[in-house]
Amino acid sequence: MADEALVKNKQVVLKNYVNAGLPKESDMEIKEKSIQLKVPEGTKDAILVKNLYLSCDPYMRNRMKKLEDSYVPSFEPGSAISGYGVAKVVDSTHPEYKNGDLVWGTTGWEEYSLLTAPGILFKIQHTDVPLTYYTGLLGMAGMTAYTGFYEICTPKKGEYVYVSAASGAVGQLVGQFAKLLGCYVVGSAGSKEKIDLLKNKFGFDGAFNYKEEPDLDAALKRYFPEGIDIYFENVGGKMLDAVLLNMRVHGRIAVCGMISQYNNDKPEATHNLMYIIPKRVRMQGFIVTDFYHLYPKYLEMVIPSIKEGKITYIEDVAEGIESAPTALIGLFIGRNVGKQLVVVSRD
Repeated sequence: MADEALVKNKQVVLKNYVNAGLPKESDMEIKEKSIQLKVPEGTKDAILVKNLYLSCDPYMRNRMKKLEDSYVPSFEPGSAISGYGVAKVVDSTHPEYKNGDLVWGTTGWEEYSLLTAPGILFKIQHTDVPLTYYTGLLGMAGMTAYTGFYEICTPKKGEYVYVSAASGAVGQLVGQFAKLLGCYVVGSAGSKEKIDLLKNKFGFDGAFNYKEEPDLDAALKRYFPEGIDIYFENVGGKMLDAVLLNMRVHGRIAVCGMISQYNNDKPEATHNLMYIIPKRVRMQGFIVTDFYHLYPKYLEMVIPSIKEGKITYIEDVAEGIESAPTALIGLFIGRNVGKQLVVVSRD
């Protein structure tokens, strides 16, 4: 194989497991290795990709821990971390992929990745929308919002919907899907800028800054005097406890994430679970990968809404792979506004 095909490959590497507390930029490092821009001789069903955009997602925090029995494996200290991204196929021995194909799915946090058994990977068919959308709106975050809201919560027009972490990659979409259906929607977030976005950009009926509410139960009663039909759960902790006091009969809670708990050594207790009995509330956790067979159905629904300007999507863009550790850590302190992504390369 010719030497000229050997290129430098910067990677984001986890130094050691971070089992408790807030991860720091210094828990990761940028390392430079070399890679052949060709699938190794004799390797079947593999593709080599050039990574364009990487997605920063809250579930990645748990992968920094040493996990047992998890739906997703731990990162390997000393190796490049992995996550969702958008990439271009550079070389392929896989019958379904050819050079130049654009894909989104699981890839390495590095400039080039050799995917020897492509797992979650979708070919990008619609290139008349921004490619970055496949890290969020048209990728895992969009599917998460769609699945949790439509499949888990089975919403009806006129219902009362509450979304926590509402300005994030998933929350901003849940709110807009609910509005398109004719629901009343309120969201919470952690800054004035985010609250303004929810009301003025995403069309929520109401929004509040949870950091300025000493009594979350009172805040929810203010916005939902009749109670909550659907709660899209992203944060857990005290917020979930307050919501449980305010659910309506036959309410539904889609448990997507609990970002307030990810850095705790011991999770906070939930005190108000007994209220789901008299209110007949259905509370269900879900993992989006179980629903990827619905992706074509999701695209059918969402692409026209994007083109008609009925769906808005806000992205927080970090430039260069060197900025990836800081961008990822920012998720856990609420630094990002909208979908956090990292640009590795634009071509």
